[in-house]
Amino acid sequence: MDIQALPKISLHDHLDGGLRPQTIIELASEAGHTLPKDNALELADWFMENANSGSLVRYLETFSHTVGVMQTKAALQRVAYEAVLDLAAENVIYAELRWAPELHLQNGLSLDDAAEAVQDGLEQGMDDVSGRGGSIRTGQVLIAMRQADRALEIAELAVSHRNDGVVGFDIAGPEDGFLPSRHKVAFDYLAEQLFPVTVHAGEAGGVDSIKDAIVSGRALRLGHGVRLVEDIMFSRTDGDTDLVVLGDLAQWVYDRHIALEISPSSNLQTGAFAMLGDKMADHPIDILYDLGFTVTVNTDNRLMSGTNLTRELEILVDTFGYQLGDLEQFQLNAAEASFQGLTEREELIDLVEQGFARASGAV
Repeated sequence: MDIQALPKISLHDHLDGGLRPQTIIELASEAGHTLPKDNALELADWFMENANSGSLVRYLETFSHTVGVMQTKAALQRVAYEAVLDLAAENVIYAELRWAPELHLQNGLSLDDAAEAVQDGLEQGMDDVSGRGGSIRTGQVLIAMRQADRALEIAELAVSHRNDGVVGFDIAGPEDGFLPSRHKVAFDYLAEQLFPVTVHAGEAGGVDSIKDAIVSGRALRLGHGVRLVEDIMFSRTDGDTDLVVLGDLAQWVYDRHIALEISPSSNLQTGAFAMLGDKMADHPIDILYDLGFTVTVNTDNRLMSGTNLTRELEILVDTFGYQLGDLEQFQLNAAEASFQGLTEREELIDLVEQGFARASGAV
């Protein structure tokens, strides 16, 4: 399979986790920001080494350098522009890029300034791709940091820019100890405004976190959600699974097709499925997909994981033996779960089906 040539949809991609190493070096020079390495290849290796260290402290340190150089309109616009080009280069036809505006105000930008700069970059990228004969659509998902107190402010920002590229809202940051209910006012406001929500849940936190994302956050999707497997009971005899029983939460997620934004490499790095093992073969994605959950495949942080969507799909093919039809289903799930209107979702579904039909030789 030529996976790079297949049409793909990315729903969980952090803007501050996908910078080009050379761009970081150039922006750091402009901003007077000190980096651990001043060579692009060495810097890329440094990011991967720290992300793979098994230390959350070292993993989070990496973002101090990406966020640190994204504090001006020009920097935000450039990073967004290059992200679109990089995604289009591997035939991503729709991407939702998420980021936390409150982290980019150190040099005096307003929240609106930051959101507009990112949108300018996304639109520049889409126009550039179109001018080269390609096609990609994008949307912003604005993040509020769950350990801070600006969720309502970010929710209001998201709604005010809903006609200017912002398609959804999310909370991120330390999951344990910071349940979505902490930001109930913001989620109530978003519900009143009929604005789509995804919530980071089921990565560092377990079933309680996932349930609160749905109950308090009204989440239509779950950022990662891999620990939902903790609400599934398996009965085995002689090594074979005789019975699978979904708990109430898992049943709710299953019945309502609440999409799981799974990022295989990132999940392995952060220990999201450590209760099952420490190898990619232990990832619960195969269990969840086999049971019929709405699984989507994502990158999370392309820089930190040294990955892209093509590589994530290649890893799953190598690990679980997925075929072309499985990869198509992941993209169809993502198209249906995207924060687009019905007509736009149907267009994405058509593009996915046409692309995979060509790949299979059906057309």
